[in-house]
Amino acid sequence: MRAASQRVETIRRLLTDLCRRHGIEFGFQLWDGGMAPEGYPADGLAVAVADENVIAALLRGPNTNTLANLWASARLDIINGSIFDLVARRPKIRTRQIWKELNKGLALTALRQFLFLPRGGPWPLDAIGKDKPSSGATPENKANIAYHYDVSNAFYELWLDPEMVYTCSYFTEWDNSLAQSQIDKLEMVCRRLRLKPGESVLDMGCGWGAFSIYAATHYGVRARGVTLSEQQVDYANRKIQRLGLQDRVTIELCDVLKVEGSYDKIAAIGMQEHLGPANYAAYYQAAWRCLKPGGLFLHHAITRPGKSGAARGKKRRAEFAALTRYIFPGGELDYIGNTITGLERQGFEIHDVECWREHYMRTCRHWHDNMVANWDKAVAEVGVVNARIWLMYLAACSITFERNNCGLYQTLSSKRVRGPSGLPPTRADLYRGDWAYRG
Repeated sequence: MRAASQRVETIRRLLTDLCRRHGIEFGFQLWDGGMAPEGYPADGLAVAVADENVIAALLRGPNTNTLANLWASARLDIINGSIFDLVARRPKIRTRQIWKELNKGLALTALRQFLFLPRGGPWPLDAIGKDKPSSGATPENKANIAYHYDVSNAFYELWLDPEMVYTCSYFTEWDNSLAQSQIDKLEMVCRRLRLKPGESVLDMGCGWGAFSIYAATHYGVRARGVTLSEQQVDYANRKIQRLGLQDRVTIELCDVLKVEGSYDKIAAIGMQEHLGPANYAAYYQAAWRCLKPGGLFLHHAITRPGKSGAARGKKRRAEFAALTRYIFPGGELDYIGNTITGLERQGFEIHDVECWREHYMRTCRHWHDNMVANWDKAVAEVGVVNARIWLMYLAACSITFERNNCGLYQTLSSKRVRGPSGLPPTRADLYRGDWAYRG
């Protein structure tokens, strides 16, 4: 008992010193119920440490995977606030500077007292193997998609908009609701593709069918959506039947890299992220193969900065490796310069490129807040570990877009031809004032 009391007091002194030395604006609730810094209010924003073995685990493995497991098991938690609150109050200096100015005597005492303690448990994410880039094989792609999207339709319904759009929304006003901004996104995609009644549309990676259904309902097209998620196919086809759109919309289980047919327009909204760089060329070839001469192809994807290490072929950041391991197996991000080059090499002419980074920052924040508002239902549907990991993922994505560490672009292209493209002389048609289908 005396050794245990000494350990908790050592950590309390170390954290108190850190907070005061670096002006940290949140506290720590330790496993004995006490606070650090000493005297920090119990109702203040704080990181809660559930047991002393958390400290041992962090000392042995100070990395993203340790933090992910501790968060998923709620052995590390945030009280009296959110992840966004914690980030807003983070120290204004770099982590390396904090370590440099650490009280070495207290740190060594903590190391001696905690290093040989067991790391405790549970470790709910350890059974998940390390992720690897997708090979492009259909069974592997299907398994990766199922891992993320077949968690539970009911779970996604708790925090997506009523149309179940799981891609960046479009805010014509920054304070618009999620539901409104997703309708406005679907409308913008239809306008950018210049859809006309009777045209055929391929929806590559269609999700729960929102774009195909919207385009058929409001623009009179015939849409075919393809996805590798069985739950998405089931959900979308039940919705199509309920709306009486069986003659205009079909949603099928199909690998986008192997899709066939001939279409006037093609949309790929938030699909490339699942493919892996080795399969980008096959993706552009599939779009080229299926697009009629004179047709338009809209590519919508998250990107990384072109100057980042990963974009230059170096090792991915630990945070992104954790994302693909626990959330998006097989996933990877392109950078917009490489996307444009890939499209042009395939024979596409680029007509329009628009950045939606700040739109995605807000979209992810809405998703996060919706899950918080439906927390008990989310836990009941998928369990506390999945709910906590998804909540952290949504928060991390919003923060990443806010910090400009990722981007989002919509790119419009067509098959390169000799002569006019047939597009209007300006973008005025995209931004006309009626927004007829906003409701």
